[in-house]
Amino acid sequence: MDKVIPPPPRAEWEPHEAVWIGFPSHPELWEDLADARAEVAAFARAVHCDGRGEKVILVCADDEAAAAAKKLLHANEARIVVEPFGDIWLRDTGAIIGRTQDGHRIANIFAFNGWGGKYDYEGDDDAGIRLARRQHFHVEEHDWVLEGGAIDGDGTGLAVTTEQCLLNRNRNPGMSRFEVQQRLYEDLGYTRIVWLGNGLVNDHTDGHVDNLARFVAPGVLCVPEPADNDPNWLVYVEAVTAAKANGLEVVRIPSPGRVLDRDEQVVPASYMNFYIGNAAVVVPLYGQANDDEALAAIAALFPGREVTGIRADAILTGGGSFHCISQQIPA
Repeated sequence: MDKVIPPPPRAEWEPHEAVWIGFPSHPELWEDLADARAEVAAFARAVHCDGRGEKVILVCADDEAAAAAKKLLHANEARIVVEPFGDIWLRDTGAIIGRTQDGHRIANIFAFNGWGGKYDYEGDDDAGIRLARRQHFHVEEHDWVLEGGAIDGDGTGLAVTTEQCLLNRNRNPGMSRFEVQQRLYEDLGYTRIVWLGNGLVNDHTDGHVDNLARFVAPGVLCVPEPADNDPNWLVYVEAVTAAKANGLEVVRIPSPGRVLDRDEQVVPASYMNFYIGNAAVVVPLYGQANDDEALAAIAALFPGREVTGIRADAILTGGGSFHCISQQIPA
């Protein structure tokens, strides 16, 4: 019997019932655990948006982390749950919520191999299943590696990704571009894939697209504009070229430019790692010259939402930002 192809996942700007947000829980993974927790709490509060946003499910790996979260957030701002995990990047380890042909929500769970075998933490491989079952979703497991941050869709069946990640031999060795596209079609209902090249310099995820380019409307892709001395200038140029060659409308947003860690190494700081909630859009900021200009440019794209910028320096030391630590549950 032929496999029934599902409708594509809804776009992030469509209504949410709730959002899972990971809370920093393992001190050994953070340069400054207290600052990372404060930034995540600020993000959760902004998404809640005084009750106008979706429900926030703040996921803590243990009781100590849950107690810390309760000190930072009021009870009405987030439901705090304890579910063991290795790291907080729930965009990648959590379920991608899709739909069946008759409209029922389904939790799609993909194989997870620690971002190509680089970070193997206990609990990450099944955290998505456990969280989905807490919400009483039917779980559909898929036998190939896909992280949620590796793909971004506009709700129409169109999705964007990077060759660096989805065609990387450390994910699905032996799978061709055609086979990857076919699985995205069969398992998630995407009908067209636009392939960009590489992701940001020194991105631990091997170039997740949610740090490079994001859909902000059907067929409209947001891509950074290089700043002076930008380590990703060629990555951005190539992304824009590929997007336009595939008929996408491209909107440019200023890049934060060259951002360095304590060891003076380039880190993958990106304003593209924003989260689109029901009432708010939350943008990571890094104390760079382009922070205000980028925030204003993103606000212009979402006139019906409260666009908030929050410093994310401490979260970035772990390798990502607000979009990486969250996974929405569509209404």
